[in-house]
Amino acid sequence: MTDIRQFLRDTWRLARPYWSSEDRWAARSLLGVVVAMNLGLVGINVLVNRWQAVFFNAIQEKNAAVFFHQLWVFSGLAAAFITVAVYQLYLNQMLQIRWRRWLTDRYLNAWLSDRTYYRMQLMAGDADNPDQRIAEDVRLFVSRTLSLSLQFLSAAVTLVTFVGILWTLSGPVTILGWRIPGYMVWAALLYSIVGTWLTEKVGRRLVGLEFDQQRYEADFRFSLVRFRENTEGVALYRGEKDELVTFRQRFANVVRNWRDIMSLQKRLTGFTVGYAQLANIFPYVVQGPRYFAGEIALGGLQQTADAFGQVQSALSLIVDYQLYPQIAEWRAVVNRLTGFEAAMARSHPVPGSEHIERLAGPDGISLQGVDLNLPDGQPLLNGVATHIGSGESVLVTGPSGAGKSTLFRAIAGIWPFGRGRITMPPDARVLFLPQKPYLPIGTLREVVSYPMREAGATDAELREALETVGLPKLVSRLDESENWAMQLSPGEQQRIAFARALIQKPDWLFLDEATSAVDEDTEQRLYALVKERLASTTVISVGHRPTLGAFHNRRLVVRPNRDQAASLEEATATT
Repeated sequence: MTDIRQFLRDTWRLARPYWSSEDRWAARSLLGVVVAMNLGLVGINVLVNRWQAVFFNAIQEKNAAVFFHQLWVFSGLAAAFITVAVYQLYLNQMLQIRWRRWLTDRYLNAWLSDRTYYRMQLMAGDADNPDQRIAEDVRLFVSRTLSLSLQFLSAAVTLVTFVGILWTLSGPVTILGWRIPGYMVWAALLYSIVGTWLTEKVGRRLVGLEFDQQRYEADFRFSLVRFRENTEGVALYRGEKDELVTFRQRFANVVRNWRDIMSLQKRLTGFTVGYAQLANIFPYVVQGPRYFAGEIALGGLQQTADAFGQVQSALSLIVDYQLYPQIAEWRAVVNRLTGFEAAMARSHPVPGSEHIERLAGPDGISLQGVDLNLPDGQPLLNGVATHIGSGESVLVTGPSGAGKSTLFRAIAGIWPFGRGRITMPPDARVLFLPQKPYLPIGTLREVVSYPMREAGATDAELREALETVGLPKLVSRLDESENWAMQLSPGEQQRIAFARALIQKPDWLFLDEATSAVDEDTEQRLYALVKERLASTTVISVGHRPTLGAFHNRRLVVRPNRDQAASLEEATATT
């Protein structure tokens, strides 16, 4: 019971924001119409129940006129039921897509804002496969929440409506001297309690298995996508056998868990289908003696059986062999989305606990007492204190793994592990060029102007930038849409990044081994372009090649210390 209460609280916490959002009036109106149609279907079922008494009595009495008249009545009831059911489904789906659109946008904003997506991947043990949770779990949450909630509402209304009918029809019965009024209601209640308890006992593990199945499916899909994005590296390493082993291992998890689900659902389905079949005959067995004693007519027997079926079905909704797996999946999806929200919340520092203080300052970039750690808490850089004035060109050198790139990440504001103070000019246009540039899937125009899609750049500017960085063959392909990270070599991708810098003209340009994939001559041409075209831009570079020194008027060195964190020092003339 505690688990159910927690599940309902989590479900309401996930659902509540939409129903109080800017789309609330349209959503509430649609929901109101859908609920009204749902209640209308229950009302039609009541009319059908009454129709059965008249229809079967006509059969018993061999009254052809009433028999054929009731066929026309049934046709009208069936037409009404079909019409309401069709539009109830249509409006339900319309509400689903509106809710899913709003919720997807909410999660995308939360995941992308303040670089949450980056910090989440740094924190071990946090929510796996956020892409799957946004794309798949949100869809399932919306569809399951609406459909199952409406089914539970319909069951509640059906129960209230048909209990009275069944109570009146069933009459009293005397058992061991006890007179029991409305005994068919008690029989339905007992039948449902036993069935629900047994179903929960048999299918309890299904929630956890559904949770794991979604995770294993997402892991397998992610490994295939990652392989596709790194085909050249795998081919050069001849790593096909290792990749095949990985694919088989991850798919083996899918298969093993699926077999567990199959085994459990086999037992669950065997029980629930048997339970449902027994429910078809149970009311006739219980009410049959009254019919054979002449206390009720055939129509009354049939009406009672139908009313019993409606009450029993409403009471034991969870026993439905198709519905219980959906409920299990619903609970698993709620758990995954709750975990995703918790992981995003954990990625943000608690107010007052932010160790790296970021301030606005008019005079360049200043780092004061900055210590940087790895995600596991191991010190990486200690006591960083330096100032870089506007217009300078600074080269940061040091051994690989000493912390140069992490220092850039801290300045960019995406590295949360550390303490100290970083001051940067307000409203400065800053551009970071990492060693491996990000190239979104889209047209080449969007790739070169990224992330300025809205402002963009003219075609003349784009073509001139591509020619200047040595990519004239791409000038005529601006409108082609490709996965450019797969189409271009690492060196070409780095030249695309320099084209972005020439177009965007930042005030501060950070180059993190941004020319590592090109030859020295190309590197010199690219840096010469920066000095010529971006003369007022402050340039801060991380690199290893000694030829970079000619393009910078100052050098900082990250020096590792034995058994201690590295330090950042000003290079001397002889260094």
